[in-house]
Amino acid sequence: MLKALSVRNVVLIDKLDLDFSKGLSVFSGETGAGKSILLDCLGLVLGNRAETGLIRKGEDKLIVSAVFELKDQDNPFFKLCAENDLEIEQEIIIKRSMTIDGKSKIFLNDQPITQRLLKELGSYLVEIHGQFDNQGLLNSATHLSVLDNFGGYQDKVFDMAQAYSQYKNYLRQLEIAKADFLKNSVDEDNIKHWVDELEKANVKVGEFEELSKKRIEAMNAEKIVESFNVAYSCLQTKDIASLLQRAQSAISKVNQLTENKFEDISELLDTALIDFDEAVNRIEQASYQISHNSNEAENIEERIFALRALARKHQCDVDDLPTVLQNLYNKLLSINNSENKISELNELMIRAKEEYVKKATVVRNLRLDAAKKLDTAVAKELPPLKMEKATFVTNVEPVAENLWSKDGMDNVFFTVATNVGSEQGPLNKIASGGELARFMLALKVNLAQKSFVETLIFDEVDAGIGGATAQAVGERLKKLSNNVQVLVVTHSPQVAAFSKDHFKVCKNSFEDTTTTSVSILSEEQKQEEIARMLSGDIITDEARAAANVLISKC
Repeated sequence: MLKALSVRNVVLIDKLDLDFSKGLSVFSGETGAGKSILLDCLGLVLGNRAETGLIRKGEDKLIVSAVFELKDQDNPFFKLCAENDLEIEQEIIIKRSMTIDGKSKIFLNDQPITQRLLKELGSYLVEIHGQFDNQGLLNSATHLSVLDNFGGYQDKVFDMAQAYSQYKNYLRQLEIAKADFLKNSVDEDNIKHWVDELEKANVKVGEFEELSKKRIEAMNAEKIVESFNVAYSCLQTKDIASLLQRAQSAISKVNQLTENKFEDISELLDTALIDFDEAVNRIEQASYQISHNSNEAENIEERIFALRALARKHQCDVDDLPTVLQNLYNKLLSINNSENKISELNELMIRAKEEYVKKATVVRNLRLDAAKKLDTAVAKELPPLKMEKATFVTNVEPVAENLWSKDGMDNVFFTVATNVGSEQGPLNKIASGGELARFMLALKVNLAQKSFVETLIFDEVDAGIGGATAQAVGERLKKLSNNVQVLVVTHSPQVAAFSKDHFKVCKNSFEDTTTTSVSILSEEQKQEEIARMLSGDIITDEARAAANVLISKC
């Protein structure tokens, strides 16, 4: 419920602090006093759009804050806060400010939030109903959820929504699988050609780098052979082998005279002689191979060109070509397996659809039963509201399969007829303003205990009615306030008489300044205000007596 409202610098209000209690509270005042401004202020803390035109003339900033208390911990408000990492206690404080340059700040229990989130959170705190309100019950899009809440079978609705989600998931997978199969089938010949091409190429990881090195060698073959020849010539002309052999013979004599004391030197010379011969042979072979392999450079160039062409074709690096080949293998395998996959998904989709239809049928039957109960309950409320000849019907109609959703296979909408023999039609098309108010009340009396919202605000929904009808509306508002907090902006003395708390809105002018003030009335002041509402500016004793009678009957 709404516990308090604080306003600073909003249009005609410079400073206002109000406390609220349970039950029925009414706001009255002369036309133009500023009652609608209060609703604008509440709208700001409930997420309505803020405009700089709301800032009081001469001020540079407006501030509106409200304190709420929710007793029902199952209210979706708390779940939504948790989903957005907001820490909330039982007392909820919403504060909103806006400067003259349009900069706005919103805080929920000192935690910054967006206007969009506030709008969603606000829908769980307060419902505001005006005479020509296009939201709430006058919006047929809400009728289905209203009926489900009234019926109290949300668990079945949840199960149905889960089944629909599963069905749509399989249907989506099936559509993707079919599209992939069609696309891959068209590409199958190309894929097979690419596989054959890559298999013949037989690309190895690291091959391109090795080819690049060989290419450099091939390009410098003449210089390499020339250097080999120089080395070979040096080794041959210096007669190094003969010198090593002579040295080896000399050391052998030394070892004979010293009992092989210098055998290690002899071994080193043996190794040197062997390494020398090996080096000469390797130089000779390498020089021969390079000088007699004139086609290698051409072969290397052709291989590099071919590898680069394949890499460009598949838009990858040369070393990634083996991976590309493996991916193509996988695609061919997928094509071969896709028919089985499509068949399996189709079977799963059919089963999921059957399960959804089964659960949606259960919900439909529950809705049909709840619709009868709601119609009966509303019908009982209409005679006391002086609408004995009016009828209210909750329509539950099947929709086409392409319109099935998580909400089921039904379209739910309310229709009314205000006279015997009149055709049923939408609430906002058939009923007059006063009739709308009474239909709304008849519904709200029956729905109040089923809703999470603990505060209802009615803005002049009693307009266009008076006398016994207004008296009946006041009685229904009073009855409604037994379950939820009800705030009413009214011009009807019959409605005001039922209030637990009566607030008077006044416009005060001093020199060139105009302000709006709101004060809670004592019992005597309440009687005087109702007398004014009955008689106008000149309050007579008869009006006071009539006001006293009205209050005493409540």
